[in-house]
Amino acid sequence: MDPGGSTTVRLRLRNTGDVVDEYRFEAVGSLAPWTVVEPQLLRLYPGTTGSVDLTFAPPRTPDATAGPNAYAVRITPTEHPEATTVPEGNLTITPFTEVRAELVPPTVKGRFRGRPKLAVDNLGNTKVTASVSGSDNGDQLSYDIHPSNVQIEPGRAAFVKTTLKPQQIIWFGSKESRPYTLAVQRSGVTPLDVEGTYIQRGFLPRWLATFLGIFMALAITFVMLWIAYKPQVRSAATEKLEQAGISTLAPSPSLSPEAPKAPSSDAAAPSIPAADESKAAGGGGAGGGGSKKEETKAPEKTAATAVKKLAAQDPGGRHICYRAFVSGKGWTDAACDGQTAGTVGQETPLKAVNIAVSGTKGTTSRAYVPNPGSADDEGHYPDPFSNAADGIDNYVGSTKKDAPNLLGFSISVDGGAGNVCQNAHVHVDAWLGLQCDEPGAGYAFTYAGAHKNDSWIEAFQLTVA
Repeated sequence: MDPGGSTTVRLRLRNTGDVVDEYRFEAVGSLAPWTVVEPQLLRLYPGTTGSVDLTFAPPRTPDATAGPNAYAVRITPTEHPEATTVPEGNLTITPFTEVRAELVPPTVKGRFRGRPKLAVDNLGNTKVTASVSGSDNGDQLSYDIHPSNVQIEPGRAAFVKTTLKPQQIIWFGSKESRPYTLAVQRSGVTPLDVEGTYIQRGFLPRWLATFLGIFMALAITFVMLWIAYKPQVRSAATEKLEQAGISTLAPSPSLSPEAPKAPSSDAAAPSIPAADESKAAGGGGAGGGGSKKEETKAPEKTAATAVKKLAAQDPGGRHICYRAFVSGKGWTDAACDGQTAGTVGQETPLKAVNIAVSGTKGTTSRAYVPNPGSADDEGHYPDPFSNAADGIDNYVGSTKKDAPNLLGFSISVDGGAGNVCQNAHVHVDAWLGLQCDEPGAGYAFTYAGAHKNDSWIEAFQLTVA
């Protein structure tokens, strides 16, 4: 059967006993959530036969695994519960393919390059293999795509990093908009086109070019006037001497007097104070007891340090940087805009997370930790929300020695200034796939991580748009 539809199987039952009995029916196995048994209770006299209908309705989602799927029905007699039987069957679910792609962010800005990310989601129930290529009108951009080929399991997502480079640099003038298209191509299927925009900024603004032109013109004019105007300088002193009858000729040389004699060797030399003697002897000398320079510790490079650098390079853009406190290892280096923070597959849980943003009016976060003894075996939020403005570090979790593992964390950018997307890698699982809050919804949150007490988050990726 096709996912999203329904089909019915009839089960016949005969009472071979010698008493009237009631039989209860219960669907078991992986298809049980999508199976309805009608009726669930059947009363039969000895030697009579009855039937029940099993209706299967698997949804059109990646959970409906393509191929043969075993199912079973547990039949329990009321009078003889020890005679329970479980007949089995097989349901083959047909494969279907559904791929969705999204640019994060759809618009990037830069003078020399832009770095958008393409999120490709496999919403079907079979593995998808696809290649990614870029194009635009007039070949105004070049594309560096990594990886250019992806394989995506059902219900998972793949991130493709793209670097856009303009063929010509705008040295002076205003910014220009350059539309482009990234195509997700699969064998035998029409390519899925995702459109984006690269806004190329000028290297120098137009007003600066005008200012430099005027400045050069004034400088050339000043130099030409300086060369053309030569002031005549005359000495009035010579004229005054001539009027007074004084000769201006140089005096004739006279006999040189006897040269003075050098002092005798036994003449007393001038005394030098002790302090001056030490200076004359070697200017302080090596090992003279000079003070040592105090060693200064380099400041810690937090998420705010990294996001401020991005904000300086791209003042009008939106960026998010983050790092993870890994159990037994400490803080990782800061990662930004979709890079991975933490470890994957090393059984090392995270204890705390440090986040900072720019261009989003701040961020709000909250840690989710285990709650031992809970009725549903799920964690809880022990602390209130933590807020931080743009360029300020926001911390959730704890770095203490006995701090609990992070099951996950909630995050949102403030004031409806954008939206945040996350992808988390959870213990005894894989990457959970791209999840985003709703753009413009104010304090709508997205959650990264697991929920059960016996799991934890190992790594994560964050982007803002």
